[in-house]
Amino acid sequence: MYEHVRKGESSIRGDCGSFSAARRMCGAAHWYNCRMSEAIAFDTHRFVKHLTEAGFTERQAETLAEEQVTLLNANLATKSDVARIEAGVEALRQETKSDIARLEAGIEALRQETKSDIARLEAGIEALRQETKAEIEGLRQETKAGIEGLRQETKAGIEGLRQETKAEIEGLRQETKAGIEGLRQETKAEIEGLRQETKAQIEASKVSLIKWMFAALVAQTTITLAVISMLLT
Repeated sequence: MYEHVRKGESSIRGDCGSFSAARRMCGAAHWYNCRMSEAIAFDTHRFVKHLTEAGFTERQAETLAEEQVTLLNANLATKSDVARIEAGVEALRQETKSDIARLEAGIEALRQETKSDIARLEAGIEALRQETKAEIEGLRQETKAGIEGLRQETKAGIEGLRQETKAEIEGLRQETKAGIEGLRQETKAEIEGLRQETKAQIEASKVSLIKWMFAALVAQTTITLAVISMLLT
């Protein structure tokens, strides 16, 4: 039986370039170790005995036992195969460990780089904030100065308009006063003229009346004298 085992040795060639290959190798090693234990514990005599008791001939039973041993040996690995697999697994483990270390170093470098980028970004944001704050303050002062200038300009405009309006009102007042005075003098002159004219008319009427009264008196005297003359004669 052990000669069949030696004749049925096979070598396993696995891919040690990836983690999945390592898992396959570990699984294969474990399976082959289990199968090796089963092969060592396989009892061909008991197997033949059971077959002959079941009705098989001894030749048939021996043939089946040989085929069973051949079949088992075709799926078994030797200790050297297992050692090669374990060495490959260990090499892959070390390589994976190195890859993990490089990956962790890369992650740490990326973290430090990201941290530096964040610090630079924060510094840029702070500088932009200070610049924006300064611009806002400048704009506020400029707006304040513009408002103050506009207030002073408006105040000066209002004062100028007030003085101009005051001057116009004063001029209108003086013009109105002069017009009233002129109208008063003109009215006074007209009244005086009318008074003089009325006085002249009264004087003329008075002379006419005196003349009329004198004429009437003369006429009356004449009539009186004529009557007296008539009475005397």
